[in-house]
Amino acid sequence: MKSKKVISIVLGLMCFALTLGICVQLKTVKGSNTVISQNYEENNLRAEVLRYKEKYDNKYKELERAEEELEEERQKSTENNSYLEQKEEEIKQGNKVIGMTEVTGPGVIVTLSDSKKDASTALNVSDLLVHDADVLSVINELKNAGAEAISINEQRLVPTSSIVCGGNIIEINGEKVGAPFEIKAIGLPEQLAALSRPGGYLEILKKATVGVDLKKSNSITIPKYTGVITYKFVQNSK
Repeated sequence: MKSKKVISIVLGLMCFALTLGICVQLKTVKGSNTVISQNYEENNLRAEVLRYKEKYDNKYKELERAEEELEEERQKSTENNSYLEQKEEEIKQGNKVIGMTEVTGPGVIVTLSDSKKDASTALNVSDLLVHDADVLSVINELKNAGAEAISINEQRLVPTSSIVCGGNIIEINGEKVGAPFEIKAIGLPEQLAALSRPGGYLEILKKATVGVDLKKSNSITIPKYTGVITYKFVQNSK
């Protein structure tokens, strides 16, 4: 009788252990399937983004080829015609002004980066980051110093450009860019470099421990604006 009780207890313990093992295995499999499912969705989204990027790159290349062909036709049509040559030159100068063509010239490169200071030692972590207001202040000082063309992380600034804060990144011309922010400006280098003067905004950022670097250059290339400039209210005067 005693041996039957022992056998029953042993069998009960074995059944309990087996049931527990099955539950653990089912939970593990379920968790594994969840992770696999998440990875599968992430991979699909990543592949979709890459497909759209490839389509965009191909369309942009087609646009560049079309612009090159258009430029060749313009040059042919203006040959030996001083009036048309003058108008073509006016178009080129206009495109430079509004940012629709790549430009090269002397100037400065200003790089703004988040502070490397330990965030735990700061009273306000936000003070260690570069914000849209900081970028805008530097841009305004460059314009006031006579900058003729400006870009931020290869995004050309045009009259309709917007610089908006989007969390830990900044949207420029609708494109998301993050720190460090490389600001290129074409103009008189000595005049533009005055940003680093005592009391200037760059000095204010330095005191806030934000990373600031300013370099002069005799040759800076700023890309053209790749978006579409539209005006709702401006019309040609009669």
